[in-house]
Amino acid sequence: MLTAQGIHKYYGDLHVLKGVDVTIKSGEIVSIVGASGAGKSTLLHILGTLDQPDEGMVKVDDNELTRMKGDRLADFRNHKIGFIFQFHNLLPEFTAEENIMIPGMISGKSAEVLKPKVKKLADLLGIAGRLEHKPAELSGGEQQRVAVARALINDPQIIFADEPSGNLDSASAQSLHELFFKLRDEFGQSFIIVTHNQELAQMADRMLTMQDGVMV
Repeated sequence: MLTAQGIHKYYGDLHVLKGVDVTIKSGEIVSIVGASGAGKSTLLHILGTLDQPDEGMVKVDDNELTRMKGDRLADFRNHKIGFIFQFHNLLPEFTAEENIMIPGMISGKSAEVLKPKVKKLADLLGIAGRLEHKPAELSGGEQQRVAVARALINDPQIIFADEPSGNLDSASAQSLHELFFKLRDEFGQSFIIVTHNQELAQMADRMLTMQDGVMV
């Protein structure tokens, strides 16, 4: 479902990615592990179209993302890709419900259309009673679940998660890890997860290890 070939990335004289190849199947959960500085997050951002490679190709289904530009790329990202980061990046002035709806509203859906989907996701994620609260009124685990719901609101094909449990206590992290597999079984999405958490990494269908900008 996702194919990346020959991915290179340079930052000045620093050669961060040195010809990385990755293939991800539909409905597969893949973890990417490795020491800090190995290139994991850089690769994730390129696969998720948040950054461009200096060389190489990224394709999702029949769409070559490295050839897309501007509004076409932004539209593809909004409809087909979801992101979960270590820091939830919720907008503090909006409620949990409003934060979850934002990608859907960007894609042109009305609040009336989105609210039933928000409710379904909130029920699934265990935050149904917290939708009217603003981020500052939520625990770290609840904030991250709101971020997960936001990533899922447009029914993306693939979810990219960058250290999703890195800012959570151990109980919340375990709960979030189990949630990813529940979501995969419910919605059939693929997950690519960059993590230092070995327990989460080993739960995945496949674990890929990066070292010095290459897969080993």
